[in-house]
Amino acid sequence: MANTLRTGLLMAALTGLFLVVGFLIAGGAGMAIAFLFAAGTNLFAYWNSDKVLLSMYGARQVDDGAAPELVHLVAQLAAKDGLPMPKVYIVDNAQPNAFATGRNPEHAAVCVTTGLLQRVDDEELAGVLAHELSHVKNRDTLTMTITATIAGAVSMLANFAFYMGGYGRSRNPFGMIGLLVATLVAPFAAVLVQMAVSRSREFEADRAGAELSGRPLWLASALQHIDQGAAQIDNPAADANPATAHMFIVNPLHGVGLSGLFSSHPSTAERVARLQALAAQMGQTPQPGPWG
Repeated sequence: MANTLRTGLLMAALTGLFLVVGFLIAGGAGMAIAFLFAAGTNLFAYWNSDKVLLSMYGARQVDDGAAPELVHLVAQLAAKDGLPMPKVYIVDNAQPNAFATGRNPEHAAVCVTTGLLQRVDDEELAGVLAHELSHVKNRDTLTMTITATIAGAVSMLANFAFYMGGYGRSRNPFGMIGLLVATLVAPFAAVLVQMAVSRSREFEADRAGAELSGRPLWLASALQHIDQGAAQIDNPAADANPATAHMFIVNPLHGVGLSGLFSSHPSTAERVARLQALAAQMGQTPQPGPWG
C-alpha cells in the first residue's frame, strides 16, 4: 500500500511538472496545449505501447508447441495468481533479461530473452516469471508506460522551448528564467521522478513475485545471474532505445548514470538482500552468493 501511494504521488508530480513546463513556455495557453498533448500521448501509449515495445525488440510469440516448458510455467503461475493467461514471447538476444507489457491483465504479454533461457534453471525462471506476472497484476506495465511517455514528453517540450527562443520569453510570465527552468531543470527532474517510480515498482514486484512462487531465493539467484550476464553482454536494441530500459527485470544498459541516482532499477545487491530477508521470514535459508 505504501509503494502504491508513493507511485501515485510520483506520477501526479510528473504530470504536474509537464503542465508547469507548458506554463513556463507559453503561460496559460501553453499549459492547455501541454494537457491536450499529454492526454493524446497517453491515449496512444495505452492502446499501442505493448505492440510498439514487442516490435522494437523483435519479439516472436510462442505457444505450447514452440516452447512448451516456458508456456506451461507461465500458465501455472498465472492460474495460481488468478490472472488470465498472457501471451508469451521470446526475443533472440544473448543478454539474459525479461519484461512484461500490456495495458491490463487481459491484454498482457510476458517476454524473455534466449539468453535468460540459457543461463537460468527452471526454479530461477519461475522466480523471474512470477516477478513479471506481479507487474501485470499490479498494472505496473501501464504505470511505467505512462511515466515514460510523460517524461519523454517533458523532454520534447523542453526542446521546443529551447528552439522557440524569444517567442517563449514573450509568452511566459517568468521570461528567461522560466525558459531556463523549462529547458534545463524540468527534463532532469522528470528523469528523476521516472526512475523513482520504476525503482518503487521493482521492489514491490520482487516481493509479490517471491510470494507467488513461494521461494524468494529462486528470484534472488536469478537476479544474480541476470545481473552478471547483463554486465557482460550488450543489448543493442535497449542501447538504441534507452527509454525502455525500465521495463526489464534488470537494467539492460551499460555505464548509464551515477550510482543509484539515474538508475532505472534498485541495486541488485539491495534486491537480493530484501529477498533473502523475506526468505528468512518464511523459514527458508539463504544460500551463499556474491552478495553475502
